[in-house]
Amino acid sequence: MKSDAYDELDEQVLHALLIDGRAGFSAIAEVLGVSDQTVARRYRRLRESGVRVLGRVQPELVGQTVWFIRLRCTPDASMAIAASIARRSDTSYVKLTSGGTEIAFIVHAPNADELDALLLHKVPRTPRIVSVSAHNLLHIFYGGRLAWGGAPDALSAEQSIALQPASAVTDERTELDSTDKLLLTELRRDGRLSYRELAIAVGVSESSAKRRVELLRGTGVLFFDTEFDPKSLGFQISAMLWLTVAPSALAAVGKAVGAHREIAFAAATTGTSNLLAVAICRDGADFYRYLSETLGALEDIRHIESAPVMRTIKQLTYE
Repeated sequence: MKSDAYDELDEQVLHALLIDGRAGFSAIAEVLGVSDQTVARRYRRLRESGVRVLGRVQPELVGQTVWFIRLRCTPDASMAIAASIARRSDTSYVKLTSGGTEIAFIVHAPNADELDALLLHKVPRTPRIVSVSAHNLLHIFYGGRLAWGGAPDALSAEQSIALQPASAVTDERTELDSTDKLLLTELRRDGRLSYRELAIAVGVSESSAKRRVELLRGTGVLFFDTEFDPKSLGFQISAMLWLTVAPSALAAVGKAVGAHREIAFAAATTGTSNLLAVAICRDGADFYRYLSETLGALEDIRHIESAPVMRTIKQLTYE
């Protein structure tokens, strides 16, 4: 996918990071046939354009539940409220939609008490909030470890295979100790911190830091996500979609929607609309074609609500 912001080598490095965010510069350089220094320079250039590699956890493997919150407020208060929500360490994907009158965000809640404290005590006391609705994410059809289909496809199949990280060997609930939690906190800020930097930040030996990170990754608890702005690749429209699907067809429709190239995220949720999706399209005409032709072809969708994202306040990054 060619863009004005990136040249071919930039897109190749970005594609490599989407495959494995912690791949070493030497490993990427060997696959691309360039020097380590060249890859390092291109990575710094990508960083300057907003590309970030971030460590993420599989919520269900560490006892977290994930909630999607829709918060309607008066336009004059939306930015201040959204910024306050974005500063919380348990939130991600904070976005302004519906002409700036709605804030959509995700909360990772380790327990019901913390979610209750946010929704029942802190949020309602905030002036100018009109309504709040919370939707539990029940099943993710697309997202997490899987990169958006419109991301750069700049590597050959052989190059992609050479960069694939080892698959997680288990998907069982894991109890994190205090060191694990500190490591994960550091990796949420920067997924490419060296083992030496992690060791200093956490207060363990470099070999211990490496062993623990590899263990967390090997068990499926930890994975690395590469955050970037689709506009840098010429995609100007990002929209939240709330789909109402016949319950008997939810699994089939969710799987079908998750397979669409335009979709960056799709999940079954609680609530009146039982399928949440995020679509990324090149422009308004492209988005219209997606709604009318691609989604329109799925007969079991009873209702579609769409809201273009006006501004992204926070992606995955923990500030």
